[in-house]
Amino acid sequence: MLKPTLKRGLIDGLKSPLTVGDQLRITTMKLTIAICDDEQTELAYLHMLVCRWAKENETAIHISTFVSAESFLFSYEEDKSVDILLLDIEMEKMNGVELAKQIRRENESMQIIFITGFPDFIAEGYEVSALHYLLKPVNEKKLFDVLAKAQKNLNHKQKSIVFISDGQTYRIPMNEIMICESFAHTTVMTTKSNSYDVKLSISEFKNLLDETFIQCHRSYIVGISHISHISKTDVFLDNGRIIPLSRRLYNEVNQAFIRYFKGVQ
Repeated sequence: MLKPTLKRGLIDGLKSPLTVGDQLRITTMKLTIAICDDEQTELAYLHMLVCRWAKENETAIHISTFVSAESFLFSYEEDKSVDILLLDIEMEKMNGVELAKQIRRENESMQIIFITGFPDFIAEGYEVSALHYLLKPVNEKKLFDVLAKAQKNLNHKQKSIVFISDGQTYRIPMNEIMICESFAHTTVMTTKSNSYDVKLSISEFKNLLDETFIQCHRSYIVGISHISHISKTDVFLDNGRIIPLSRRLYNEVNQAFIRYFKGVQ
């Protein structure tokens, strides 16, 4: 675990306290992508598109291909480090939805993208929190957009803040942070399971966070992914907390909320 020399927050992966210029720097990560389709032609086509996307976006990837759900599961039991799965729905024996259900029993973070020739199967994707579905023949631009969305989701899930609270050093994934609340020169950071007192002002803490957080009041910052709905005067979180919403910040918060959930559909 990183040990900051000052009571300043760090983004995980950086070795020194953050300055204004590098507060949002993200360490690069290699994506592990799997493609599972029982049609060899489709498998080769998707492999080519994924490689092209990675090259155009200067993204390091490791890519594996599988011709059945069973062959994927056999490999997955040995190595569970798959970040993104492009998954055909209609396959012999075990289909893509059944495979996705097995994966979701132990892995909520894998970005599953369904590939299907029939729109009738689309509704089943919601049962397993699929990121998206793509109809065959797969459109290159649509696939590139979905891969970019998956990469963004993974970056957010893997980004953490390292900080000192009550003499202890903690590392908390950003996506677990629900509320940052100001008390004098201290910020109380709340996750679903705990709260931490951090010796930073709310404005200093805000500078450590990314675009998935929004300030809704001079004393409050909230994680947009934890917002259930918004009224003119309050922000309602998915844990039942109600946070005051400043009238001057309403439009900014509302637009950020809409943009975020359009982006993760």
